[in-house]
Amino acid sequence: MPTLDTALTFFSLAVLLGLSPGPDNLFVLMQSATQGRRAGWWVVVGLCTGLVGHTLAVALGLAAVFAASPLAFTVLKLAGAAYLLYLAWGAWRAPASLAVPGEAQARTAPPTRLAMWRRGVVMNLTNPKVGLFFLALLPQFVQAGRGPVAGQIVCLGLLFMLATLGVFGAVVLLAGVIRDQLARSARAQRWLNRAAAGVFVALAARLALQRT
Repeated sequence: MPTLDTALTFFSLAVLLGLSPGPDNLFVLMQSATQGRRAGWWVVVGLCTGLVGHTLAVALGLAAVFAASPLAFTVLKLAGAAYLLYLAWGAWRAPASLAVPGEAQARTAPPTRLAMWRRGVVMNLTNPKVGLFFLALLPQFVQAGRGPVAGQIVCLGLLFMLATLGVFGAVVLLAGVIRDQLARSARAQRWLNRAAAGVFVALAARLALQRT
């Protein structure tokens, strides 16, 4: 187990990293603003579930093997980009999810909790940069004589997930306020859906063009 000082230092770093602008918190923001707070929370849970996979990959040494395979890196990032383009298409075609008085209710049902959780998982696991980041970061906080390396890495991964849950939870609440304001205007919501589509396309391009 890491010492208390090491754990606090790592947790503080994880919070700062979560606060810095990036694809994951932007993804949470747009999903929460377009689909609602509850959907946003399930996206956050999905992202944290994906972090479990990356943590275990580092603990088991799989991330090092993956980092040495350019083909695997390319396939995974293109799969992630394709999924983001799929979400962009869905956002572009989505009607206003909350109708105002006098306007017809949206005919499409909102995504289920499982669907939003799955979006978070896929978004996280198909970003190879997250795995490489964990591979570079977590071992730096492993301490000799504090137990098995794999166990320490798992503990650090759990701390990172806790920090992510807190920071992204705040993003969900902020986006919920935005959504409440837009609930008065179906037109504004349609523009928000278009903006979300643009963000997803930009994230897809960023993911597809990134290199090891």
